[in-house]
Amino acid sequence: MDLQTFTTSLTAGVPPAGLSRVLQALWHDANGDWDEAHRLAQAQDDRDGAWVHAYLHRKEGDPANAAYWYRRAGRPVCGLSLEDEWTEIAEALLAKG
Repeated sequence: MDLQTFTTSLTAGVPPAGLSRVLQALWHDANGDWDEAHRLAQAQDDRDGAWVHAYLHRKEGDPANAAYWYRRAGRPVCGLSLEDEWTEIAEALLAKG
């Protein structure tokens, strides 16, 4: 799946089948369901999960918690806009297949 297909899917009632938890998390976040996005990101205990988790806490306005999760992801705290970071994460995760 490419980014355009993924973003087009945001108008559907449910995320596309076969997405990883973290891509489902980004889908739910883009649809305004932060709680479900957080639950899914937290359930994926790896660097990708930590990266999405960091983004979500940054979006929530909790920079200290976000910084912790960026460290767990092995990434610096992001300085991009939230929209640009969402796109960066989505592109990276979609490229993994």
